[in-house]
Amino acid sequence: MSKAIMLAAALVAGLAPAALAQAPAGDRWTIIHAGAVLAVPGTPARAKTSLIVKNSLIQELKDGFVTADSIGAPAQAVTVVDLGDRYVLPGLIDSHVHITSERARDSELQRVKKTGENVALDGVVYARRTLDAGFTTVRDLGSRGAPALALRDAIRRGQVPGPRIVAAGQSISATGGHSDTNGFAPDVFPELGENICNGREQCRHAARNQIKRGADVIKITATGGVLSNTAAGTGRQMFDDEIEGVVEAAHAMGRKVAVHAHGADGVNAALRAGVDSIEHGTYLNDESIALFKKSGAYLVPTVLAGATVVRMADEEGFLPPAVRDKARQVGPLMLDMLGRAYRGGVKIAFGTDTGVSEHGNNAEEFALMVKAGIPADIAIRMGTVDAADLLDLSKQIGTLEPGKAADVIAVASDPTKDITELQRVLFVMSSGRVHKAAPAKVAAKP
Repeated sequence: MSKAIMLAAALVAGLAPAALAQAPAGDRWTIIHAGAVLAVPGTPARAKTSLIVKNSLIQELKDGFVTADSIGAPAQAVTVVDLGDRYVLPGLIDSHVHITSERARDSELQRVKKTGENVALDGVVYARRTLDAGFTTVRDLGSRGAPALALRDAIRRGQVPGPRIVAAGQSISATGGHSDTNGFAPDVFPELGENICNGREQCRHAARNQIKRGADVIKITATGGVLSNTAAGTGRQMFDDEIEGVVEAAHAMGRKVAVHAHGADGVNAALRAGVDSIEHGTYLNDESIALFKKSGAYLVPTVLAGATVVRMADEEGFLPPAVRDKARQVGPLMLDMLGRAYRGGVKIAFGTDTGVSEHGNNAEEFALMVKAGIPADIAIRMGTVDAADLLDLSKQIGTLEPGKAADVIAVASDPTKDITELQRVLFVMSSGRVHKAAPAKVAAKP
């Protein structure tokens, strides 16, 4: 992305250009007084605990509410955050978003009208909304060109606020597949041609090309999809050798492979090829469950996307006819699929396909997971510990333990008793910096 895009993104985020060049300050210490803290989701919460944060990392957890002079840091470098009446837990992780786009009634027109610069600036807005909602890490699984990669890098550099992004670049698809330019003139999106592959060698090349351009993970679309404007169904669209070619190239270069798959034929082919996660999995069957357990791959269910497209289908003129019909078929099946997968022992990581739904509403997926029969405490673990494992970030995020990133959120009460509390996040810290808090909750330095 150009310097002009980065400067514009900074201005959208509310930063003065001079802020981009400020020299780093000395060590920063933050003491968070937590009424209750779920340090490791899936284990019991601790009452009245102090989280000691140094710069971007968690230093220690101590029983009770400690004072600034008890941690051996200069008083002027310590900030105390009073969350004594709040329930504190790790920052949430969404394993499937599209951070630079959001589905709307005029989405088809906007895809043609918006430049890469427009898309990048949309991403700045959506990234802030996502972080506001308590999601401190996301995996972006497919965007148009380079904007999501540039946004990832800008957030890493501290130029704009947003969640940590693990980015796939462009989704890889077969000709005419879910990530091709179906429904558009062939010259409308010339930059997307490099993500199309046919045969093992082309698909190896496509994966390597995305890695060359900066992808952290590789995304392929092995079956048809709901929102592609073609009546090609949701069955398999890539052959064994094509999926295997992507997996071979990606794994050889240290990248995991996420696979969009609705139909069981595509799900099972992808699992046999050794992919790392299946996105959606709507029509998975008993063979799929056995393959999941044999391979250790994760399911990322995106039930919120299913519920969202059903609502869109019911609004006159919102979706093209071919898309509307698929939405009405697929959406209602996803809750049942998730329940069967959970009962069958499939590893599940939280993911929403946000961008289909509105950015900032990601936590609605938790309530749907509970509706599918997953206990609230397990759903939270799937959105923290398990998602971190899928993203290969378990040493950095997913729990509130010493040495890990200080990604901390707080809600009013115990979300294991009312999962909808996660839709009302009151406090967000990302890598040790307070992003969102009630003013009275952050005390002045002594």
